[in-house]
Amino acid sequence: MKGYVVQKGARFYAVIYEGVDPLTGRERRRWHPAGADRAAAEQLAIVLADRACPSDRQTGLTLATFLLRQWLPAKRVSLRPSTWDSYRRVIELHIVPRIGTVPLRRLRAQHLEALYADLLTNGRRDGTGGLDGKTVLEVHVIVHKALADARRKGLVVHNVAEDAEAPKRRRPTNQLRAWNLQQRQGFLTSARPHRLFPAFWLAVTTGMRRSELLGLRWEDIDLDTGRLAISRALVSVAYELHDSPGKTRNSRRPVDLDPVTAEVLRAWRTHRATESGRSLRDDDHVFATPAGEPIHPDSFSQTFNRIVAHAAIPRLRLHDYADVSVMPTSGRRPLIDRVVALARSA
Repeated sequence: MKGYVVQKGARFYAVIYEGVDPLTGRERRRWHPAGADRAAAEQLAIVLADRACPSDRQTGLTLATFLLRQWLPAKRVSLRPSTWDSYRRVIELHIVPRIGTVPLRRLRAQHLEALYADLLTNGRRDGTGGLDGKTVLEVHVIVHKALADARRKGLVVHNVAEDAEAPKRRRPTNQLRAWNLQQRQGFLTSARPHRLFPAFWLAVTTGMRRSELLGLRWEDIDLDTGRLAISRALVSVAYELHDSPGKTRNSRRPVDLDPVTAEVLRAWRTHRATESGRSLRDDDHVFATPAGEPIHPDSFSQTFNRIVAHAAIPRLRLHDYADVSVMPTSGRRPLIDRVVALARSA
């Protein structure tokens, strides 16, 4: 930034050159009254020229610098750890490598539309094609939120994401895969020797997801009344474990337990107390390692995959297996009774 002195009548002004406005392309100068003494005005111009103002620093602010050094650190206090980490991964993997060098105030809707088009055709890291529309829409949502905050803070005059054509949300076309009753029984039979068989049993009879199972604590279960409450999930953020409270009505719900499932959990509690050598506390995780530590979701999925690989049943993802178990109680009850009967005879 440069400064010089201009005289108008009997008064002098220290004029500071602040570069070119990236939005208008015009040069910017700021005039500071400096009195009737030229020497004093020249000294003021030197001082002001050497002093960096926030507006000067923001002029060259790139999208990457704004997202990674300003927006993400600020959002850490208001977002769930898992949500924050998903934002970080999207920004680092998909946004910064493609348009991160664009100055924030020069960003236009065309930059974003080119980003979305590239992600749809070449977005996969392994080079095998593009990302699905849902994932690219998530990129757009993150960019829109970040630019809305930038506008609120006065870093940009308009949120250009509002002008960008984003991918439309489409209904999934993949057909839902599910095991039939015999295949589920085959899985339960293969899982029976494993230490975590009660967790897989609970998944079959309730449809609970992996994160809900692993986040469950003994205070959430009432074995006398045969009910449990789902109010949290155990999630992995950069391979570190965090409890995540349920965000929606479906993720915070009571679940009825059939008598056999209640018996399975009661026997598991007795086993865990013997295994740990102490009385279990209410805040202990229901499904934990022998040392009492939470089980990592990735480890649980790997165990599931190994059991499925050794059983003569079609391979499904763990979440597919849980998803198809979720039905209205009236439709699920006969299936539960049949699975329990088969498991008893196994």
